[in-house]
Amino acid sequence: MKFEDLNLSKSILTAVSEEGYTTPTPIQQQAIPVVLEGRDIVGCAQTGTGKTAAFAIPIIHNLHRLGNSNSRHKVIRALIVTPTRELAIQIGESFDTYGKYTNLRQLTIFGGVSQVPQVDQLKRGVDILIATPGRLLDLHKQGFVDLNHLHVLVLDEADQMLDMGFINDVKKIVKLTPDNRQTLLFSATMPMQIRELAEMFLTDPASVQVAPVSSTAERVEQRIYFVDKSEKRNLLYHLIRNEKLDQLLVFSRTKHGADNVVRSLRKKGVAAEAIHGDKSQNARQRVLEAFKNREVGVLVATDIAARGIDIEQLPFVINFDLPNIPETYVHRIGRTGRAGKEGIAISFCGPDEAPYWKDIQKLTKVSAKIIEDHPYPWKEGSAQSETQQKPLNTKGQRSGKAKSGNPNSRKSEASKQNKKRWY
Repeated sequence: MKFEDLNLSKSILTAVSEEGYTTPTPIQQQAIPVVLEGRDIVGCAQTGTGKTAAFAIPIIHNLHRLGNSNSRHKVIRALIVTPTRELAIQIGESFDTYGKYTNLRQLTIFGGVSQVPQVDQLKRGVDILIATPGRLLDLHKQGFVDLNHLHVLVLDEADQMLDMGFINDVKKIVKLTPDNRQTLLFSATMPMQIRELAEMFLTDPASVQVAPVSSTAERVEQRIYFVDKSEKRNLLYHLIRNEKLDQLLVFSRTKHGADNVVRSLRKKGVAAEAIHGDKSQNARQRVLEAFKNREVGVLVATDIAARGIDIEQLPFVINFDLPNIPETYVHRIGRTGRAGKEGIAISFCGPDEAPYWKDIQKLTKVSAKIIEDHPYPWKEGSAQSETQQKPLNTKGQRSGKAKSGNPNSRKSEASKQNKKRWY
């Protein structure tokens, strides 16, 4: 399938072509026709699959085709709600890119900065609004955001909004929109609360899904180092210097831990920065730009902050702390090996993290390469589990064991009455 086969307007096809894209990704092939039809969608897709274009392109097409219902003043007809400033900015850039040959106007709003420029643009009128939940509700309460003319609502990274405590804000936002809106919900995972949210607010949604959460990127080489917890920072520096690692994204389980890793690396002359929830929005954006521009070689991030990082050629990811939720491991290493590029994912496993590693292997059914030749192995007497000694077989079982990895079955679908749509 080519983009030309999707019956998109010439202006959008020209913009897509200028970006060098000819073939839609799997999520785009599934989602674009459904969005063009005006149906609701529940999409399960990780960052890096082309998800943003999967909803931005058909929204631009539909709005451009309809024209502006109010010739004197633009009204908000599409709203995209996303958890972080970084994601909001990236989505806004995508709408600018694919809609540059239309007369549609987009605005991105978020907290942590003055609302004055945002309010000024809202007063001038916008077609498409990209927003974080807090700033959106704040400006709506002040009377600057009118959602009464909304055609389509996108809830992006829904599971991340749940993790960040935004789920009640999201429910408030949905209730401010017209009943006949089209609703698109995208999430990397589908916990029960997100499925309940979809059941509550979506009408007979189509389900699109790519890259199941249990699968790891084929182009990512996975390595595991069994290292004493107290020596992790030394091992990290050892690898950076001896393996010449650069453009390195390091995952820490906590904000405090991320700051400690950065301090340790800086003392040894490594240009490193941390990005997490305690950093101001401006500080996070400056750090991210410095990393993209290669002014900073090592970026240490918590999982929440890392959702906003979208770098096409990220060669290395290191799990400084193993996540206690195995699905998080899949999301982390999915930051590398993207867009057809090779990537390397390295994990540090302390003795106390051995159960986490076993759960990760059970979920992914992939046996990472064990690197034993390094200066900081587990001390003698540490309970080295069979995780280190026995790799998983092709069925996800330990050698000599008969354990199966109970995959979660999901999805119960309930139909609702069709509503009259705007399209």
